[in-house]
Amino acid sequence: MVRLSPLICVRDVEASSRWYQRLLGCTSGHGGQEYERLDSNGELVLQLHRWEVEHDHGPLGNPALPIANGVLLWFDLDDFDAAVARAEAMGVEVIRPRRFSPNGNWEYWLRDPDGYTVVLTSHLPN
Repeated sequence: MVRLSPLICVRDVEASSRWYQRLLGCTSGHGGQEYERLDSNGELVLQLHRWEVEHDHGPLGNPALPIANGVLLWFDLDDFDAAVARAEAMGVEVIRPRRFSPNGNWEYWLRDPDGYTVVLTSHLPN
């Protein structure tokens, strides 16, 4: 089995954590100013890391370069309608409004506070 554990660099870990928790309905699994892991039902959803913090691994990226060019954070949600309602209540920047995709599910594209593209999708049955 393979599990994806995405990590993105952000300017403000605590603010990004609150933003994603509100949007996705997930919870903090770590907390802090330098690093955070966000969980849903005990599973890792997303890791957040402050740009300037190197720890023992060195820098994870260069904040002077374009943020996330070609990277999309795609979240397949059981509660898609509720997540879209939360996003709208948050006043997020919408890239593509809610639409039914050719794949047979709903999509809603938005931008997070650091400029990453976030796509919310309705869960497709197996």
